[in-house]
Amino acid sequence: MRLRALLETDALGLRLLGGEEELDRTVRGVMTTDLRDPSRYLSGGELVLTGLAWRKDAADSESFVRILAAAGVAGLGAGEAELGAVPDDLVAACVRHRLPLFAVNEQVAFATITEYVVRQVSGERAGDLAAVVDRHRRMMTSGPAGGGPDVVLDLLGSDLDLRAWVLSPAGRPIAGSSGAGNAPLPAHVCAALAAEHLAASRTGRRAPHRVTSHGATYSLFPVRSSGRGGGTAAARDVRETVLSDWLLAVEADAGDWPEERLDLLQGVTQLISVERDRRDAARTVRRRLAQEVLELVQTGAAPAEIAARLRVAAPVLLPGLGAAPHWQVVVARVEWEGGEIEGGPVAQSLLEEILVDPLAAGPEPSDRIAVAHTGDEAIALVPLPAVAADHDGAEPGLLADSLLETVRDPLSAGLDGDGRLTLGVSASVHSAEGLRGALEEARHARRVAAARPGRVCAAGHQELASHVLLLPFVPDDVRRAFTARLLDPLRDYDRRHRAELIPTLEAFLDCDGSWTRCANRLHLHVNTLRYRVGRIEQLTGRDLSRLEDKLDFFLALRMS
Repeated sequence: MRLRALLETDALGLRLLGGEEELDRTVRGVMTTDLRDPSRYLSGGELVLTGLAWRKDAADSESFVRILAAAGVAGLGAGEAELGAVPDDLVAACVRHRLPLFAVNEQVAFATITEYVVRQVSGERAGDLAAVVDRHRRMMTSGPAGGGPDVVLDLLGSDLDLRAWVLSPAGRPIAGSSGAGNAPLPAHVCAALAAEHLAASRTGRRAPHRVTSHGATYSLFPVRSSGRGGGTAAARDVRETVLSDWLLAVEADAGDWPEERLDLLQGVTQLISVERDRRDAARTVRRRLAQEVLELVQTGAAPAEIAARLRVAAPVLLPGLGAAPHWQVVVARVEWEGGEIEGGPVAQSLLEEILVDPLAAGPEPSDRIAVAHTGDEAIALVPLPAVAADHDGAEPGLLADSLLETVRDPLSAGLDGDGRLTLGVSASVHSAEGLRGALEEARHARRVAAARPGRVCAAGHQELASHVLLLPFVPDDVRRAFTARLLDPLRDYDRRHRAELIPTLEAFLDCDGSWTRCANRLHLHVNTLRYRVGRIEQLTGRDLSRLEDKLDFFLALRMS
């Protein structure tokens, strides 16, 4: 419907204060708000209704209207109950930003306007478009026989000629239409789209996000859990949800779509979110099992009691298994700068995505893991078939590096410079007696990963025999004192003279003390390198020809 129709409806009692030339704008919905910045809840085309509680002084009007105009709202209705007449500064701001402004009589409830607009907009979407949406809704709400999101995407292809896929935040394909020409997306394209989506969501850009990848243009729509759709949940920090939301990728440029088609795609994402919630609910039993086992392990319960819970878990995670499985433990931690956000639930969602079908031979994913969380840490119990080692003598199971091979880029984009994900993977154990040790081993491996640079890092139990195992367990105050004693004189000298002593020291140690190789790497004359090394020794009182001093410098650089 058009704004003009609202103005001409006497029952609404709207009075136009400015923007007459913009009255042909289309209204796609209504939002009532008194937030100073409601941008995260706007998708464009709304009639915004406000009681003006956000306005403390005249300067607030310019900021508020600028945000609405940037979000593409259709118009603004200001209630007269709070301040009486609508302030002149708000009228002037709307004129500057070409935003139609209505005064809402204090005798008219915002709910009356909202109900009228919703009824009119719904009526205008009758016919073929409504029929398609109704078909989608029936498919999604008819239970498992409805086919889930695949059926919805098939309808997009058959009714609107749109190729579309649903992806996890880590870029794992969840669903795709099966029509002619709709082949599965290659893994590298899935990863690229997920990375673009997470980066755009973290910066607050409005959806759909239009990106080009490998010669094709895609429009990306977030699929948010309906359980987080409004109220207090909607006000949560974006970092709490962005790494768990699915996305709908449509091979098309939504920039020139009519509003009706955009509305349809937004509706489709809401329908797919029903399937997302259904899958989350299905994980509840596995999460509870993991939490119970974890509590038993951490409280020192008897192995027999832990074994009893594992016997309950095994048929749930590996149905039809004839023998008791082996188990691996994966520990993940998500940490945000500032520490004000609990990372455990985010880490739990990520582990459930990363560990889906890690070892299955078939193409269809199957949830076989149970993940609990406590604080900033998530802990997964991964059952493995009780098989012998392979022909090379390698132990079967998950490898830390392979877990992150395809998800590192997307998750790094979602962490966006202020978060870290670190994972540790244990060796496999075949009994409850070994589970406590596996948990500690996975935690130790995660600390090794945390000592490495990068936003997304993992370490496995194989690495715990290395010297790097020692570094994460050195107390912070000892680490700081040790590195400061050795490296601060060099850093201070570099700041004053730009001498690059620290890079020279790193290269010298990396070249095993070879003067020629180090000079070649740094593109220096050997005499210049000798001068720099001599300066390092003079400033620190150490001798780089001695193994002990080389080792001290090596450890200091690793811990800095």
